[in-house]
Amino acid sequence: MKRPLIMFTTVAALAIAGVAVASMASSSNATASATEESVKERTQTFAIANMTCAMCPITVKKAMEKVEGVRSVDVDFDAKTATVVYDPSTATVDQITEASTNAGYPASVTDA
Repeated sequence: MKRPLIMFTTVAALAIAGVAVASMASSSNATASATEESVKERTQTFAIANMTCAMCPITVKKAMEKVEGVRSVDVDFDAKTATVVYDPSTATVDQITEASTNAGYPASVTDA
């Protein structure tokens, strides 16, 4: 009678330990994935010329967002800048600059 109880307890303990190990491995993979994702994103600030009205930032934002790989664009009308988060394996700074320039708002890379 004791032998089946001991075997059941041992199997249950191993199963719980296996779940804990699998959970830790899953957590480790999620952390690695998040780190990999952050490496795939870059943020660049551009100085934007010719912005004179409330519609200008909208036009710049739409133009830059059309570039494949651009994840977000935040245009600051007062500072005359656009901050772009993009995937450097898909988009380049030159493509983003060109998109704004072609829309009538010449862009240049800032150091900030």
